[in-house]
Amino acid sequence: MKRLILLRHAKTERRAPSGQDIDRALTEEGRRAAVSVGRALAAAGLIPDVALVSPAVRARETFEAIAPALPDVKLETMPELYDAPAEVLRAAAEGADGDTVLVVAHNPGIGILAQALVQACTAIGVEERTAVEQGFPTSTAATFEFVHGRTACLGVFRPAAA
Repeated sequence: MKRLILLRHAKTERRAPSGQDIDRALTEEGRRAAVSVGRALAAAGLIPDVALVSPAVRARETFEAIAPALPDVKLETMPELYDAPAEVLRAAAEGADGDTVLVVAHNPGIGILAQALVQACTAIGVEERTAVEQGFPTSTAATFEFVHGRTACLGVFRPAAA
């Protein structure tokens, strides 16, 4: 893996009809936000080879919303990513095939991993650092590149203002 895209699922309904957390779906606002972030990633040339996605409805729907902007991405739904800690998310990404890996998952794990990678970045703008360190809101993507043992932040992407 040369590049990593960490994406927190988009905004969801508060409660699923089933009452199960894993079944919570995206709101319309969440769908629009995910589409916006997908387009921003594509415009930046950050097209993943593979997407590792939590089996939660909200994570799968987030991927479905961004997929039209990111052609030919191989989807792998991974049960172990549901509410996973940062270490599990990172291990899954490191074990994936592909130069650019997208992970669609949940806080706190995805935010903690993004923060750890930002702290390791050799070059990062103040705005990007602040965006990640002050939390990792829904529909936020943090992108990283790993070259010669160094970590570089390629950017933090949030939905465009409506």
